[in-house]
Amino acid sequence: MIEWIWPWAFWALPLPILVRLLLPQSQRAEAALTVPSLGDFSSVTAASSGEPARRLWKITLLGLAWVFLVSAAARPQLTGEAVSLPASGRDLMLAVDISGSMGTEDMQVQGDFIDRLSVVKAVIAKFVEARNGDRIGLVLFGTSAYLQAPLTFDLKSVNRLLIEAPVGIAGGKTAIGDAIGLAVKRLRKRPNEEKVLILLTDGANNVGEVEPKVAAELAARDGIKIYTVGVGADEMRMPGIFGTLGGRVTNPSADLDEDTLKGIADVTGGKYFRARDPQALIQIYAIIDELEPVEQESEVYRPVQALFYWPLGLSIVLLSLLLALELLIGRETSRV
Repeated sequence: MIEWIWPWAFWALPLPILVRLLLPQSQRAEAALTVPSLGDFSSVTAASSGEPARRLWKITLLGLAWVFLVSAAARPQLTGEAVSLPASGRDLMLAVDISGSMGTEDMQVQGDFIDRLSVVKAVIAKFVEARNGDRIGLVLFGTSAYLQAPLTFDLKSVNRLLIEAPVGIAGGKTAIGDAIGLAVKRLRKRPNEEKVLILLTDGANNVGEVEPKVAAELAARDGIKIYTVGVGADEMRMPGIFGTLGGRVTNPSADLDEDTLKGIADVTGGKYFRARDPQALIQIYAIIDELEPVEQESEVYRPVQALFYWPLGLSIVLLSLLLALELLIGRETSRV
């Protein structure tokens, strides 16, 4: 079905006629025509005999060009058949810490130690792929929190935006409160159904304008459930002078504020999980994946295709044709 976004533009169709009628015509005295011979007079008469036909063609081409130009200004568009979007699922925001500490290589995979963020990306990617029918949004945070993807059914784009995020791009510190606040701001616009935020971090809130406790209370007030995940190993052997021999054992998760993460989950009716290795992280997201889906109102989407360039192109073609005819007639007249 063809629709017009600006149908009022068609009121401009009679504009050239109104301009011609309203503008005063200049009064010009007809000059006498003097020719040296009858032969010259006959040639001028023959040239002017085709003037009415050329004038008619000129008016016709100009009129059609104007009609097509106005039609393009009315912005025609082709509206396709209605496409039903998934009618069930939940609104789920992911808040992922990408601060500098997420680059710590304390996650062991097949005997090799890999940085935390790479493991998190792999696990969350599979989690997102299985959420067909859910709206998923993505918040990345470090020193500042950024909305990387709004709530959407386009799960592939969410995964791509997460995978492309490098460690430390949002700053070296951790703004947990700001990340929760930003996610709450996006979720509260949704209908009053179950809304979920999954927050993953390896540190403590040490920067930002909003305290995590205050942000969690705002989330609870809006009916948003927060699941918190603390990631990072408890022990990591630092290499000594002679490699691993003589190295000291450290706790790479010493900065993880588990009490705050537990408090956030408790206030909002969620749960706190501790991921010390990739296997634990996979199990955690498998548990979260078992959340009951929430029925949402069915939504209908109609694909729209703009068509203005067709009448605009025809108008340009007609004007070009008119210009070419004027040049051709001008050359013939000069020869006469």
